[in-house]
Amino acid sequence: MSENDKFYVERCLDGHPDDYRYLVRRYQGVLLANLAGKLGSRDRAEEAAQEALIRAYFNMGKLRKPDSFFSWLLGIADNVAKEHQRKEQLQRQREIVRSFSEESAGTELSQDYALETAIAELPEAY
Repeated sequence: MSENDKFYVERCLDGHPDDYRYLVRRYQGVLLANLAGKLGSRDRAEEAAQEALIRAYFNMGKLRKPDSFFSWLLGIADNVAKEHQRKEQLQRQREIVRSFSEESAGTELSQDYALETAIAELPEAY
């Protein structure tokens, strides 16, 4: 099982990008199910799965154990799901702040909103 993954990962790294199709076909169903459970909708899961598969492809050179491709892919998918959830939460917060600022125009809320938005967009390291 993982030997096949190793073979196709190595083929991709050796300049045969079409062989990535095998890995996509093999794992897209379980990847979608995993992400749908985390994100709550098939559409959001499909978008996140596509993003995770693209990231995995372009970062395959960083994969230390080619026979662990699937667990590595799931880690990438988890990160993508978290990013999607953060973006959605930020969007909801912006909408709430926007509705308050419309109700109380001319107050300090617009400055607070700008500050909260800037803070929310900082990388997690801060």
